Amino acid sequence: MISRAVVLLLCCCAIGTLQAERVRYDNYRVYEVAIADQTQLEAFQHLERFPDGYLFWESPVQTNMKVNLVVPPHKFAEFEELSNQLALAYRLRCPNLQQLIDEESPARRRRAFGWDEYQTLDDIYAWIDEQVAANPTILSVETIGKSYEDRDMKVVKLSYKTGNPGIFIESNIHAREWITSATVTWLINEFLTSTAPEVRDLAENYDWYILPVVNPDGFNYTKTTNRLWRKNRYPHNVLCYGVDMNRNFPGHWMEGGASAVPCTDTYAGPEAGSEIETQNIMNYFVSVKEKVHAYLSFHSYGQYILFPYGHQNAEYSDNYYDWMEMGEAAAIAIYNRYGTPYTFGTTADVLYIASGSSPDWAHGVHGTPVAVTFEFRDNGYHGFILPPDQIIPNAIEVLDGLVAFIGKGKQLGHFNV
Repeated sequence: MISRAVVLLLCCCAIGTLQAERVRYDNYRVYEVAIADQTQLEAFQHLERFPDGYLFWESPVQTNMKVNLVVPPHKFAEFEELSNQLALAYRLRCPNLQQLIDEESPARRRRAFGWDEYQTLDDIYAWIDEQVAANPTILSVETIGKSYEDRDMKVVKLSYKTGNPGIFIESNIHAREWITSATVTWLINEFLTSTAPEVRDLAENYDWYILPVVNPDGFNYTKTTNRLWRKNRYPHNVLCYGVDMNRNFPGHWMEGGASAVPCTDTYAGPEAGSEIETQNIMNYFVSVKEKVHAYLSFHSYGQYILFPYGHQNAEYSDNYYDWMEMGEAAAIAIYNRYGTPYTFGTTADVLYIASGSSPDWAHGVHGTPVAVTFEFRDNGYHGFILPPDQIIPNAIEVLDGLVAFIGKGKQLGHFNV
């Protein structure tokens, strides 16, 4: 029999979920911390499991990596003491996190959909429906399933003619990475309206399967309650919601860089493919995979072009050297636009160990020839809270990168029907 205390706790949690107030980060600081040795790593892994107010923007998974750590005001002295004890090398990246959030999302004005501000889920879906209605021979939209909280998961197909090789894009699998869905909608608009020859080539000679918001529940939660929420919203634990869906895919699931602890941001779920949203993506992708030549996953931040695999170093695909040429071409094109530097290589080699990602699953399990993660701007100061005046510059340079990436891939024999 459940005790009265447990019942009260459950009721309080349910009330808190229904009546959640917006989380604020007034005077929270963001520090970049270098994890240099095993002692420091173990200390930070313990802190991630029992954060008591701290928030990790990257999970501490290995030595010789840097993490951005959000420190609440009441932990400033404790963080200084911890740093001294562990001889940590760190630097202050942001003195007041809430200020960044406030500057990112000023009071919204009612006006036409655009890319000078971040849109809500309803705005994105309404705009997509409008574009489909205006371009019925080019665009179609399909609901591939429902999220845990019963929101639609929509896919847009853009096709100018039959027989094209397919390219699959997913964005906003991590809820707080708003720049990804903003960039995707801008790309759709460019594919419909641009007169640039290189853009027309991409638009008209490839079929695009685009999931603008893979994590609608989490995305909505970042808009209403907690700007820095990462996971979906499934209550696997009465006190800790959500699974990191980019650690939930089968194929090397839970083989490094993922957590079995529900309260962490990289919780991989109770089993591979456990989440309804993950299942919806997998089922849809399998239905079109024979047409798909490339799986693109859009993320922020860090300015990386990442290839399988993430579960360990020195685990390379047969396509590795082709991918590296494609990554180099994309990085050069991106840099040539605004001087934004991108690093390219496998996830494990140039970023950190991470298993259970969607590109690793698409390539490793289903043999999709090209699989890549793009980590957009910036390299740490704003992090996930990229100012809206960078939406269009980010999107422009990403499009430059896609033109070069796919162009080089075509030269190397990929994307042939």
